[in-house]
Amino acid sequence: MRTLCPNFDREDGLETVLEVPMPEELFCSENNKTGTWRSVKSSLLRSPPDNNSSLATLFGGRDAQIQMLLGIVGAPLIPLPVSCEHDVLNSPISTLIKNQSIEAAMAKYIVKQYTAAAGGEMSLAGVGSMYAMGKVKMGVTEFCAAKTLIGKRKKKMVKIRNVNNGNGGEMGGFVLWKKGSSQWSLELVVSGCKVSAGCDGNVAWKQSPWLERSQASNEPSGPLRRFLQGLDPKTTADMFAGSVCVGEKAVNDEECFVLKLETQPSGLKSRSKRGMETVKHTVWGCFSQRTGLLVQLEDTYLVRIKTGPEEEDVVLWETTSETMIQDYKSVDGIQIAHKGRTCVSLLRLDESLESHSKTTMEESWEIEEVGFNVKGLSSDFFLPPGDLCPKDTEENEFGFGDYTSPMMIPLKVSTDSWNLKSSKVTAIEDFGDSE
Repeated sequence: MRTLCPNFDREDGLETVLEVPMPEELFCSENNKTGTWRSVKSSLLRSPPDNNSSLATLFGGRDAQIQMLLGIVGAPLIPLPVSCEHDVLNSPISTLIKNQSIEAAMAKYIVKQYTAAAGGEMSLAGVGSMYAMGKVKMGVTEFCAAKTLIGKRKKKMVKIRNVNNGNGGEMGGFVLWKKGSSQWSLELVVSGCKVSAGCDGNVAWKQSPWLERSQASNEPSGPLRRFLQGLDPKTTADMFAGSVCVGEKAVNDEECFVLKLETQPSGLKSRSKRGMETVKHTVWGCFSQRTGLLVQLEDTYLVRIKTGPEEEDVVLWETTSETMIQDYKSVDGIQIAHKGRTCVSLLRLDESLESHSKTTMEESWEIEEVGFNVKGLSSDFFLPPGDLCPKDTEENEFGFGDYTSPMMIPLKVSTDSWNLKSSKVTAIEDFGDSE
């Protein structure tokens, strides 16, 4: 990862400090040995869309695809506020399983084993703050939709693969900061598009190029999903302490215990807005029976959106995210995952078969640097932006790409403006040829 960008225009010029460290691959191009700076600029800046590509046909161009990726994969929250009533680190196992069902007691025992495998109670309790720096590569990998054959009543499923047009996806870097149990900050830059998100302990917020103002979530803040991908064992243990064990499964030929968490109705209601209802949200964690560590994280939520005045004008969106967590390494005595891959599928369902669609996205990530107990990291670092949109304003309508609303894809988004609302997103009827 590079933190400085060389000045290729002037040999005696000063290097530019990058806001977010970027992958080394962006600065080295075998296809452009004489124009390294041109290679970096093309990767960091948004390029004009190729209107003749399948990408432009489906999603309105490269800008719209990046917007969709960052909106869904960039900074998702888990709507399960971490409570201190299940303090796994400071409570003996006999106290945790008292008056519990067998499934809940098994889950608490598994989480206790996970705490020990991740570094032990003393090590985890001694972490007051942390930071992590890493790189990502993300892209849309597949699109499926129903299509009516011309001149016939028959319908067929059209599947388009390699939506990225062979470029391997969008590359970028990110920096994570965390203090205490509820203050965190994320800066993520992918192909010149930056998303910032954070929480000051009371309100979670998000900044992105397509929003006029910074937006706040209208529910009690849950943990950022990236922390649960092997970066923050204490938060992971505290959250899964309220789970139940639902069985076993094999993940990459490794036997695992499966723990399940359900968001309560009060939490679902707080995530709903006018015209949009969060119906269900479930989280599963697979803990290795051999190492005790978390090796797979999966969550799915179902959203019902009102699309018209009639009662039957309803669309269901189901979003499923599955993360494989790999390459655990010890950092100051704590086991931290340094590599992983997340696959996200977005399924649209309504009464019309022609409107059914499924979009699959993937993100691979790698941690380059991790540190604990950062000196000088104060609560002021996590203050929300000054242009934060009030919560009562956000409750009037759900926005495009906020924390709770799914992305209305397939998209046909105009690249003339980044200020998009749901009414500007329309479905595409002609998907072109499939591979």
